[in-house]
Formats: sequence, C-alpha cells, structure tokens
Amino acid sequence: MTIDPDYLRQHYAQLTDEALLELHRADLVDAAQQCYDDELRNRGLLSRGARPADARPKSPQPVSANPQPVQVSFNPEDKPEWFDDAAEALSRYDQRGYEPAGGIVDAQQVLEAAGIPCYVDRAEIPKETMPQPTHVWRLLVPGDVALRANSVIERDISNPEFEAGWKTHLEMLSDEELLAMDPEVTFCGLFDKVERVTKTFDEELTRRRLK
Repeated sequence: MTIDPDYLRQHYAQLTDEALLELHRADLVDAAQQCYDDELRNRGLLSRGARPADARPKSPQPVSANPQPVQVSFNPEDKPEWFDDAAEALSRYDQRGYEPAGGIVDAQQVLEAAGIPCYVDRAEIPKETMPQPTHVWRLLVPGDVALRANSVIERDISNPEFEAGWKTHLEMLSDEELLAMDPEVTFCGLFDKVERVTKTFDEELTRRRLK
C-alpha cells in the first residue's frame, strides 16, 4: 500500500485549524503523522502548546453536512493497484445519477485525513436485481485495512451522531429515570464487544508467545 505524502500535505493544508486539530494523530499511518506534524508546525499550532500526540479536542465533533457541492475524484480508468483486493467500507445507492451521496463524501474525507487510501467506485446494479436506482456508489479501501477503515468511519461519523441522539435522550429523562440508568446495562452489547475484542487479541498474542 503506497501513501502519497504530497497529496496528504495538500489535503492537510486545505483544512482549517479546527478541523486539523480534530484529527486523531495516533490513528494516522506513519507517513500521515509526519505530514500532520509538519502542518501543525507550519501553522505555529505546536508553539501554542499543542503536542502532536494529543493535538485534538477531547470530544469528537460531527462531520459537517456538506452544504456546498463537493467535488469527488472519480475516474473508472484510474483504479488503484489494490483494486482487485479491495474491501467495501461504505456504499450508497445512486439516487440522482451524477454525484456520490453525502455519506460517501464525508467518509472519503475522514479516511483520507487518517491516511487510509480509498477509491470511489460507481457500479451498475443488474436491472433484474433492482430496477431503481440502477447504480451504487462504493467507497473502497485496501483489504488489509478494512477493519480500521470501518472503525474510523464509525468513530468520526457514526459515533458523534449517536452521541448527539444519546444526549437528547438523557435530557428528556426525569431525575429519577436518569439515576436509574446504567449505561453498561443499556449498552451491554457494546461493552461486551469491547471486552471480547481485547480478550481475543490478548489470547492471540499469548498463543504466539508474543506477550
């Protein structure tokens, strides 16, 4: 997998200070971290006390709703080398027939900011399968980073939206209902998933005698 440093530098240079500081540096690949640090340094953000390792706000903010049309590079003849082994990170049906849905655009932006290669593809849907719409936009990533790409999209797009809905729900509860609420019970499946991910990873390290 090849990261283009020039592209990353141009991408980071186009971000506002706020958007740049919202990035999670620890989740960037090495090449992206270097470009990120350089951009912070060029803007004097490091001199204000922001360190590369934690130069981001404590709480992630929702991705903007793209009020302006966003230009997305789509060239079916310019497929990346990893296309044949690509995994789908996100897909949206083509409702208008000429540009990707906003969800694809937002996801592409957060993946590129994280230094994860991605490619927007427009695939035809067989008419016998679905008469309308006839095409689907797919955001593809290299297969070996599919899990990480999905998690980045979840963290930077889905989680802030969930947080806003959860906050609204809590605000509607009475004092008694709020005190009776236990997040670990309400979201037992979520807490269980985190526990299983950590446990299984540790077991694999032990099995390979790497721990």
